[in-house]
Amino acid sequence: MIKEIQIEQLKGVFSPVITPFNPDLSVDYKKLIHQCEWLISQEVGLAVFGTNSEANSLSVDEKIFLLDKLVEYGIDPNKLMPGTGCCALSDTIKLTKHAVKLGCSGVLMLPPFYYKAVSDDGLLEYFSNVIDSVNDDRLRIYLYHIPPIAMVGISLQLIEKLLKRYPRYVAGIKDSSGDWSNTQNMLDEKWDNFSIFAGSESFLLKTMQNGGAGCISATANINPKKIFDVYKYWKKSDSIDMQEELNVLRNIVQSYPLIPALKCIVSHFCKDKTWNILRPPLTGLNLSDSKKLIKELNAINFNLIKSN
Repeated sequence: MIKEIQIEQLKGVFSPVITPFNPDLSVDYKKLIHQCEWLISQEVGLAVFGTNSEANSLSVDEKIFLLDKLVEYGIDPNKLMPGTGCCALSDTIKLTKHAVKLGCSGVLMLPPFYYKAVSDDGLLEYFSNVIDSVNDDRLRIYLYHIPPIAMVGISLQLIEKLLKRYPRYVAGIKDSSGDWSNTQNMLDEKWDNFSIFAGSESFLLKTMQNGGAGCISATANINPKKIFDVYKYWKKSDSIDMQEELNVLRNIVQSYPLIPALKCIVSHFCKDKTWNILRPPLTGLNLSDSKKLIKELNAINFNLIKSN
């Protein structure tokens, strides 16, 4: 008799890890490994190739190379939830197969986002083709709903259809709609074995109070421990104060273009100018905004404690 593979539902705090680049715009994989090691030491999982990882500025071959390097250098694949959703079905299948082969505990999957106003039926067939082509019992897909960026969303009706067709493989969702009522509607469905992650720590406490799994948040790159503490201690009496502290930092950072701001912060506190490098068409913060951001962070006594 073949023993059924048991894979736990993911929960906790995950970071869409910012991607360091060299001056020639190649990925500095050793620096990426170091960032991942530090995040793990702060009890945060790794949603590499997320939006704030500049994922869509990376090729599929680059992502495969980086996944290989992370695992080769000792990053536990159980800590990895790489983004594998691409516009091209074949690219999504190729990258997802590789992630599963390496033993990643799940994949975070955007819908194909170039064509707009696509139907739920079209998206259902897209995800079905991915699952059927990967054809591996270890596959766990966490859907990625981010309509402000992708302009293609994942409806409650689509989730229902996917769970009916593939209850084993469709394991959860990240809701980056920025709309708490949408997250609440998902949580109210109480789908079995389906993890719902907030797309920002701003909604973390409410997500946990309503049966959610945690959050996958950009600012976990710079504030991982305090975000994790809200996840871990959400039942404590001071959790509201802890959440408010998270909100203060989040509101400062997201008042700037988020990826350049995160890289500016890491660059400043790690005293490493190369962290400011972004792949075009993205550009770093101008000098005035960089100084203003750091001044605002100093005013709340923020400090990023990590080695280079």
